[in-house]
Amino acid sequence: MYVKELWRYPVKSLGGERVEECSVGELGLTSDRTVLVQGPAGRLITSRTHPQLLALRGSLGNDGQPQINGIQWAAPEALNLIRAAAGPAATLLHWEGPERFDVLPLSVATDGAIQHMQFDGRRLRPNTIIGDVEGLAERTWPGRNLKIGSLLIHAQRLRPRCVMTTWDPDTQEQDISVLKRIARDLDGVMSLDCSVFTPSVVRPHPGASRRQRFSAGRRDAGGSRGMRLYSTARVSPGGARDA
Repeated sequence: MYVKELWRYPVKSLGGERVEECSVGELGLTSDRTVLVQGPAGRLITSRTHPQLLALRGSLGNDGQPQINGIQWAAPEALNLIRAAAGPAATLLHWEGPERFDVLPLSVATDGAIQHMQFDGRRLRPNTIIGDVEGLAERTWPGRNLKIGSLLIHAQRLRPRCVMTTWDPDTQEQDISVLKRIARDLDGVMSLDCSVFTPSVVRPHPGASRRQRFSAGRRDAGGSRGMRLYSTARVSPGGARDA
């Protein structure tokens, strides 16, 4: 198994960017979901209720600042784009606290489960997609640790899915059958909410030559169960082995 895709969403609820390298720390990918869309009285606005936000693309500029359709997030032009999608009272807030995440800071999906359900994996808005996973094997992972090079993460639970999955990431057309199928076939949960134990730099390696050994260890004397994804990838410039 291997890291197939890596995704970052600098502006929460907007379309994200697929990245080729990113530092992953206790709060997930660097600069993930650090700009939020707010309504009156500070109420969070998301694409659950305003799916046109998905038509806007969040990215990270060369200066490290989040962008909206290539425009620096704090610029008036960026706010105009947001208000066209979320209403005239919408504002933008830069926030780096853990509260910006719905649950945990890292969302991990697997290609096996996505192929089983036969829909676009972007509907899940994952940070990482693990490749070469057999079918619904991810459903056995909660409570285990995953090691990707020197990055160690903990799979806490399968993620309950919401109406967000029903919106097409490209057209913003709604297909409610997607969520109904997840509820019927997967008890309403798919992909994994994860926390980060040991930070590192991660790179996706989709080629077969970059695949990694994956083993499930037993609970050790310290009380943790070791599911380890051993990287065969090259060492990153910072010295940490990446995947």
